[in-house]
Amino acid sequence: MPVEITWWGHATCTIEDSDVRVITDPLFARRLAHLRRRRGALPPPGAWRADVALVSHLHADHLHLPSLARLTPGTRLLVPRGAPRAVPGLRRLRHLRLTEMEPGDETAVGNLRVRAVPARHDGRRLPVGRHRSPALGYVVEGEARTYFAGDTGLFEEMAKEVGPVDVALLPVGGWGPYLGEGHLDARRAAEALVRLAPRSAVPVHYGTYWPIGMDAVRPHEFHAPGEEFVRLAAERAPGVTVHRLGHGESVRVGAAR
Repeated sequence: MPVEITWWGHATCTIEDSDVRVITDPLFARRLAHLRRRRGALPPPGAWRADVALVSHLHADHLHLPSLARLTPGTRLLVPRGAPRAVPGLRRLRHLRLTEMEPGDETAVGNLRVRAVPARHDGRRLPVGRHRSPALGYVVEGEARTYFAGDTGLFEEMAKEVGPVDVALLPVGGWGPYLGEGHLDARRAAEALVRLAPRSAVPVHYGTYWPIGMDAVRPHEFHAPGEEFVRLAAERAPGVTVHRLGHGESVRVGAAR
């Protein structure tokens, strides 16, 4: 049975595998602080329904409390260990079933296994945070093994820590004119494909939010990363099928090897 991936924009995706709906880093806002959604309609209410939501790290564009509050009552919520201490508002989301995760932890959700894996990224709640939580990626294993990278830079043990995967949901850009340490751009994401060798990949985390008043500043950093990733992936990892989705578009990918 194929696995279906829907990209809603930024790092928010729905993974449907083995009759289980997984949503990643839910963000359903038109505006977040200084960021404005510039492309793609907001995810419809149907996107709020999931069996489990995965939160990769504590930055507000990935752990967005108002968006989490919209999730269906009873949804499992996996967050980095220590997140409720660093973000007290999580404790008020009593309609969700919260589980704290750290690299190596696994949990079952229906017929799926979800494993937390390391990410190279700042795990604090910004702009400042006394409490640290690990930034995570997740591997969702059912009919296929789907890697959601969250936000991460390349790291030496990436292939070993993530393990064999069939599908990679990789960040290829950001929300501002510069990407700092702990991020993948299109070039580094193509290198991640070389290391991970999935069957297919979907670029995410680009072309959705941009700072207000900066529409004309380095616009290629906003629009181009998806196309650039497709080009570089074809050069560096020609055996990987890349699906560049529009906002709200879906693709079905094959089952595990």
